[in-house]
Amino acid sequence: MLFDTIIFGPIKSRRLGVSLGVNLLPQHGKICSFDCIYCECGLNADGREDTQLPTRQQVRKALEEKLIAYKQAGGEPIDTFTFAGNGEPTLHPDFKEIVLDTQKLRNQYYPDAKISVLTNAWQLDKPAVLEGLRQVDNAILKLDSAIPSTLLSMNRPVSPTFNIDTLIEQLASFRGQCIVQTMFLRGAGVDNTTPAEIEAWLGALKRIQPSLVQLYSIDRKVPIEGLEHVGEEELKAIAAKVKKIGLKTLVTP
Repeated sequence: MLFDTIIFGPIKSRRLGVSLGVNLLPQHGKICSFDCIYCECGLNADGREDTQLPTRQQVRKALEEKLIAYKQAGGEPIDTFTFAGNGEPTLHPDFKEIVLDTQKLRNQYYPDAKISVLTNAWQLDKPAVLEGLRQVDNAILKLDSAIPSTLLSMNRPVSPTFNIDTLIEQLASFRGQCIVQTMFLRGAGVDNTTPAEIEAWLGALKRIQPSLVQLYSIDRKVPIEGLEHVGEEELKAIAAKVKKIGLKTLVTP
């Protein structure tokens, strides 16, 4: 499912509450540095007909117009402005500047709301991206596995230079000021719930020391057949292991 507007929602998010989405990617296509087998927006190959990114000015205008209309309609308070949409938001060349624009509008219209970014964290070597993420309240960074073969099969990074050790070091560079989000699933030759997977993942979390670890599983249509949902009790059992190493967790089944 592609988001066909720059601003979408608000929607009730399992993890973020009343979330107003900000899509910095094409409205009729997908651009991402990963090609995850579970992505609700589909596969990269399915969304190549539109590569036009909205401009910084277009995003700001669309966001302010949405906020004015939403307030006039008496909508319930927004909990978070969430950068998500049709791919990887940090690929936008004006990502940092758009974050700053969003801060100003947030402060004007919904000062109690947070700003969140859902990212695969594979742009953190770019200073502007890192600076932009350090400006938000919730930098939510993906780590679905700490075993290279599993991550390559599950997330399918586009870059031939992708290195999982580099990714983990980039996550650790936040010095605890980030949230790690992990999708657990089985099927299509992938299973990141095995004892070996959990042990390696916990080792990475010890290195990263995030402020929160979010565990979840698929709950929408996915582009690859045969993927299986991991149930709440199993997620809670994994979360208990995270708590044992001194980290906070949130399970959203």
